[in-house]
Amino acid sequence: MRKDYKLEKRKFVIGAIIIAVVVIYVIKLFELQVSDSKYKDYADSNAFLRKTIYPSRGLMYDRNGKLIVFNQPAYDLVFIPKDVQPFDTIDFCNTLQISREEFDMRMRDVRKNSSYSKYTQQNFMTHLSSQDYGRLQEKLYRFPGFYIQKRILRQYNYNVAANILGNIREVNNKDLAADDYYRRGDYTGDLGVERSYEKYLRGQKGLEILIRDVVGKIKGRYMDGEYDVQPVAGKDLKLSIDIELQKYGEELMKNKIGAIVAIEPSTGEVLALVSSPTYDPNLLVGRVRGKNYKALRNDKYLPLYDRSIMAVYPPGSTFKPTQGLIFRKEGIVTENTSYPCPGGFVFGKLKVGCHGHESPITLKPSLRTSCNAYFCWGLKNMLDKKSKYGSTSNAFEVWKNYLVDMGYGYRLGIDLPGESRGFIPNSGTYNKYYGENRWNALTIISIAIGQGEILATPLQVANLAATIANRGYYVVPHVVKAITGERIDSIYTERKYTGIESHYYEEIVEGMRMAVTGGTCRTANLKDHEVCGKTGTAQNPHGRDHSAFMGFAPMNNPKIAICVYVENAGFGATYGVPIGSLMMEKYLNDSIAPERKYLEQRMFEANTMIYSGYKR
Repeated sequence: MRKDYKLEKRKFVIGAIIIAVVVIYVIKLFELQVSDSKYKDYADSNAFLRKTIYPSRGLMYDRNGKLIVFNQPAYDLVFIPKDVQPFDTIDFCNTLQISREEFDMRMRDVRKNSSYSKYTQQNFMTHLSSQDYGRLQEKLYRFPGFYIQKRILRQYNYNVAANILGNIREVNNKDLAADDYYRRGDYTGDLGVERSYEKYLRGQKGLEILIRDVVGKIKGRYMDGEYDVQPVAGKDLKLSIDIELQKYGEELMKNKIGAIVAIEPSTGEVLALVSSPTYDPNLLVGRVRGKNYKALRNDKYLPLYDRSIMAVYPPGSTFKPTQGLIFRKEGIVTENTSYPCPGGFVFGKLKVGCHGHESPITLKPSLRTSCNAYFCWGLKNMLDKKSKYGSTSNAFEVWKNYLVDMGYGYRLGIDLPGESRGFIPNSGTYNKYYGENRWNALTIISIAIGQGEILATPLQVANLAATIANRGYYVVPHVVKAITGERIDSIYTERKYTGIESHYYEEIVEGMRMAVTGGTCRTANLKDHEVCGKTGTAQNPHGRDHSAFMGFAPMNNPKIAICVYVENAGFGATYGVPIGSLMMEKYLNDSIAPERKYLEQRMFEANTMIYSGYKR
């Protein structure tokens, strides 16, 4: 009998199909029972309610132990869509004092969330008022599926330092994608210390597992809380800020645009960081946050813009001490080198003007009088010294590198978000503008006096003052002094040396002291402390010049270094010096001398915003 090969093949095909079907079923069963937790989650959600317990956010104190930021309880109304049963919507809306239209809108918005699931907790309304919470608590049993979630809100003991402290806001999609700690409806730090120290401040969330019966009613804690997780409170921060000095600085800068930065030279700790105009941090708390944030963002004076670390200005004559240091270190000048100043720097048809003073003039008196000619001659002689540097470009790179070592041209690294780097050009910048080897010192002479392409933040200028006060080193400025149970980053404790010897700094210190005792900074002179200072009048192509001041005190064993920058306020001696000297006096003496009260009152009452070109 002949073998039927077709039948034989058919048996193998049918067998293969059966095996394939079995394999597919096995794989699918494995996925359903082992790999895919979706159905398990669905089952668990029927039996359990996992309730997040939010930790207390870390507190903030000033350097003297004064409580600045603390927490107050807040409540969100949340719901699990699967658990919601028919209820009296009118009663619900009346209890929360909202309209039916608002109720429908909120429910629609919830369903539009990318993370929406009828099995997970959703936010209906955040930051319930105490009145809403009280009314709702009595009636909550009428609205099955809705729960009250306890949270915290920030509270402020002082209505100042908003630019330093920052605030908290609800997380967005970017936050959710970047950190799996967050779930929709959580809050995170926004701006300031709240943002840069978020991982220390937020703590660790806890979990409470509640068991439900077949109709969804809560019957108690699962296994008597054996599997609950207790929240861990966030770390408290001790800021370097003196909150009373900060408050005083904001009062002095009222009706002015600009910034004040005060630093303790030996540690780099920021004592005050004033940006003006500013705002009350309480404006960004609770349900009014969104409305107030929008108003602040649309304000023409940009109160959300932290001018102390973000704004870049021509440093003007506050830049001259850097030039003196470079010229001395490079041997371009000696202590006794003198340059002529016949009303300014004159070379052929080029003239950079200067005010009247003795001529010729040496280094220390040039700082006392803020002579433009001296520093223009110094820069020209350095960049033209081909016998030492080979070319103007090479000399310029040496010059630039000293400035970088002094903290210019790059971010210093303060522990706040948004710091600007300022701008120090390199030789490539001018090669691009003018062509390679087609420029020289005269082409860019204005940079010798802190004009032209030079830009710096008030933080960088204050850091220069601290570096001079320390005779050649600085510690990266920072606003957090200590973290409970942690060490601050080592970059905020290490000294950064500029590579210029301390004896050259002593000459600059003496020149800045002469500026206070008999030069452009006489208003800064204090009876009990030797103040060193340098004025700056920064040219402004868009209006009136900016008024600047840089200084420190006492001259020996300095406790405070400062920069003041007032936009559109004219000469440095008009506003920069008085405000800077009052800040130093307030910090060192805790009060203003009676004979200087007139000066304080004048600064309180002055309004330079009228020169800004904006109208409220």
